[in-house]
Amino acid sequence: MRVSIHTLGTRGDVQPYLALAREMRSRGHEVMLVAPAQFADMAAAEQIGFAPLPAEFLETLESSEAKSVIGGSGGGFGAGLKLIKHYVGMMSEIFDREWAAARDFGPDAILFHPKSLVSPHIAQKLGIPAILASPLPGFTPTSAFPTPILPFGNLGPLNRLSHGLMIHGGGVLFGKAIRKWRVDSLGLPPRGRINPPAAVLFGYSPSVLPKPADWGADVAVTGYWTLTAPAWSPDPGLARFLQAGEAPVYIGFGSMPEADPEGLTRRVIDGVRLAGKRGLLGIVGGALTEIPAGEDIHFIQSAPHDALFPLVASTIHHGGAGTTGASLRAGKPTTICPFLGDQPFWGRQVARLGVGPDALDKRRLSAEDIAAAITFMDDEAVKDRASALGRLIRAEDGTASAVDIVERTIATR
Repeated sequence: MRVSIHTLGTRGDVQPYLALAREMRSRGHEVMLVAPAQFADMAAAEQIGFAPLPAEFLETLESSEAKSVIGGSGGGFGAGLKLIKHYVGMMSEIFDREWAAARDFGPDAILFHPKSLVSPHIAQKLGIPAILASPLPGFTPTSAFPTPILPFGNLGPLNRLSHGLMIHGGGVLFGKAIRKWRVDSLGLPPRGRINPPAAVLFGYSPSVLPKPADWGADVAVTGYWTLTAPAWSPDPGLARFLQAGEAPVYIGFGSMPEADPEGLTRRVIDGVRLAGKRGLLGIVGGALTEIPAGEDIHFIQSAPHDALFPLVASTIHHGGAGTTGASLRAGKPTTICPFLGDQPFWGRQVARLGVGPDALDKRRLSAEDIAAAITFMDDEAVKDRASALGRLIRAEDGTASAVDIVERTIATR
């Protein structure tokens, strides 16, 4: 079996697909990952074939304007819309790179992230099935909850209709480019019926968000696709910090940019100290930055969440699907401070499950807010609920379940 996996985005949009690729490769299948060029080394470490997409896609997030939109304005739903204009000009090259990679590899199926807008068109051209694989819901209508990109917990009778925003959004925003590309690159009519996905896989735990009753048998909530670190231990500095006192609170915001990282870092440190705790701050993405601090604060560039989070007391983060899953899988109380996109959605799920407080408001975030969240997470009942949820999630094997479905789907085509 040959599978081409297409994904686009930050590390959180790539790492779960590497977990799927690792599982497929362990079963003897040939796999190629099509993803931004920045992730070539991660694919090489897994001995997975790799086709790079333009590095500019991620570099745009580091631009001063992107930092202003996401970090300065508080992000949210509007931030994503404001950033779209930066990507319009590069979409044709991304489409061409995806097509060339799939055409040369000759897959039996394409497994794709929703951001890979042309994967269904490529699959149509090649006459192979396309399997939608997403770390978040929103691409299959349901009346159980509204689309994750809207900042509402419930729209009642409009819940089902709202999912059209994510299902059709890419085609509407980039429709002109896609139609031209279909003609120029695939030799297909500009418009045409695209076959629906042969299967839909959602890579989060049913213990976090159960499968709605109105989803069919072709839709699966498999559990998280976790790329476990094969061998990791804290470096000497981190090891000394962990051993010097009680387990710290982890605070990190992934790949999210921030207009004033020093100011945000100071508020975070002040909040940790107000709560009487120690802080472990992840600074890899740019939202936080290393500044002079005492022995109660330690900064790290990066560490595998599946190995790091069991060592901390609780976490505060941006609410990316993967980071949320890693924290809950470790059984840790979790606070989400959303920046944009689906992150508020996961904040609502965490609060609903009682394993963390209501999401923090990035636009008005204060040291007192952070201290209150830490105090909430330090409650024994919250810790017990988080621990129980972690046991349920660790009992699942979402990666194996997803690959089982991929194998069955291809075998029946």
